[in-house]
Amino acid sequence: MRVVVAEDLFLLRDGMVRLVESLGHTVVAAVDTGPATLAALLGERPDVAIVDVRLPPTFSDEGLQAALAARREIPGLPVLILSQHVEQLYARELLADGHGGVGYQLKDRVLDAGQFLDALNRVAAGGTALDPTVVAKLLGRPLRADPLAALTERERSVLALMAEGLSNAAIAARLFLSEGAISKYTTTIFAKLGIAADDDTNRRVRAVLTYLGAESRDDAD
Repeated sequence: MRVVVAEDLFLLRDGMVRLVESLGHTVVAAVDTGPATLAALLGERPDVAIVDVRLPPTFSDEGLQAALAARREIPGLPVLILSQHVEQLYARELLADGHGGVGYQLKDRVLDAGQFLDALNRVAAGGTALDPTVVAKLLGRPLRADPLAALTERERSVLALMAEGLSNAAIAARLFLSEGAISKYTTTIFAKLGIAADDDTNRRVRAVLTYLGAESRDDAD
């Protein structure tokens, strides 16, 4: 894969570059500011980008803003946000733009290289990879807007884990259910959300985006 890394801390940026390249991928740009991030994303059009939220010059939300701007120009550009903070407003905008290929991981909760690379691969493949803390921030309030009101508590739990990017087998293990039961739940979720038959990856992404988009509209009411 061709990868862009946007991180202002030298040691962390250099460590990510070395990790990614040790697995045979190519880092086409390693940048440390918001403007440089946007330029790299638009210029390189990477297979996936790793972007910190708070970058120079103001250390507010330059990285996330650069990711949003790049995805407006290149819909579906895969971006894995790696941050110490959950920026709810812009995170919702990033996740609800109608495309997959989005992840949001918290730096202090990435415990090993395998976890990090799994998230990177899922995002590059067009899926989602959200830290449970991010999911809780974005989806923690009861959902009142249709069509999500039709989902049962168990179905919402399954959908929240889908948002983390977990497979049916991983969701089954987390909820202490059989993989067959989770498959039935996901089929029911797709039906209730009005998501027509398509390849399973696209249906899962669309279900997650519908879920997050409805919560965002609910907050605006």
